[in-house]
Amino acid sequence: MPPFTSPYLTAESTAMTVAIILFIIAAIFIVRSVKVVPQQNAWVVERLGKYHGTLTPGLNFLVPFIDRVAYRHSLKEIPLDVPSQVCITRDNTQLQVDGILYFQVTDPMRASYGSSNYIVAVTQLAQTSLRSVIGKLELDKTFEERDIINAQVVHAIDEAALNWGVKVLRYEIKDLTPPKEILLAMQAQITAEREKRALIAASEGRRQEQINIATGEREAFIARSEGEKQAALNNAQGEAGAIVAVAEATAQAIERIAQAIRQPGGEQAVQLKVAEKAVDAYSRVATEAKTTLVVPSNMTEVGTLISSARKMVQTHRAD
Repeated sequence: MPPFTSPYLTAESTAMTVAIILFIIAAIFIVRSVKVVPQQNAWVVERLGKYHGTLTPGLNFLVPFIDRVAYRHSLKEIPLDVPSQVCITRDNTQLQVDGILYFQVTDPMRASYGSSNYIVAVTQLAQTSLRSVIGKLELDKTFEERDIINAQVVHAIDEAALNWGVKVLRYEIKDLTPPKEILLAMQAQITAEREKRALIAASEGRRQEQINIATGEREAFIARSEGEKQAALNNAQGEAGAIVAVAEATAQAIERIAQAIRQPGGEQAVQLKVAEKAVDAYSRVATEAKTTLVVPSNMTEVGTLISSARKMVQTHRAD
């Protein structure tokens, strides 16, 4: 005999099952129709396989089973490591170049449909643009003009990336590595240049030293000559002063002698003085000339002179 089943229990179970099914369907509809987009993100919506719109950050509603989110894009600035590659410079030198690219999605619709993979496209374009820019420069210029290289690469990529909804912000070269032989040659060149600068500096120092010595000697010679000139002028002035003083003294003596001669007995005093000088002169001559004595031819005048001198002396003593 089959178990007894109440018709009320069967109806309740059926109603509960239907409610559960309806709840699940409602949850599915809610999940597929309500979309919350995070900040700095953009979601591209397709309706029946065709672009319908772009969802902005916040709460958004879709038509279930008709609309779907086809692409999700981040609007933040994205750093992209460009793989290292070998570039050839204008003077046929190989360089290993490693760089990093910064870009940002500005048009989600173009980023979704403009390229199948805009990241790969930007990476490849960055490599080809870098090879083209490096090929126009010589080896030494590649190390000196990194900013110019970066700017030219960004300009070349940015023109093509507009169709992909991407804005290239900047490109930076992380490393430039020449071959080992070139690197050794560059180091030798740097060493030689530094040695050259050291030699030039030493020679300039010696040159300046010689100039300073010559200048010092010239200034010392000028100073000595100026001193000698001043000393000669001082000596000349002293001698001139002495001559003037002697002349003035002589003039004064002569003037006094003349005055004395004009006095009474002055002439006789002069004769006496002359006689004394004559006697002294003949006395020295007689003393110094041992074998020969030279006397004047007119001895009477000498005798008269001497006698006059003796008389004047005696008269002077008597007085």
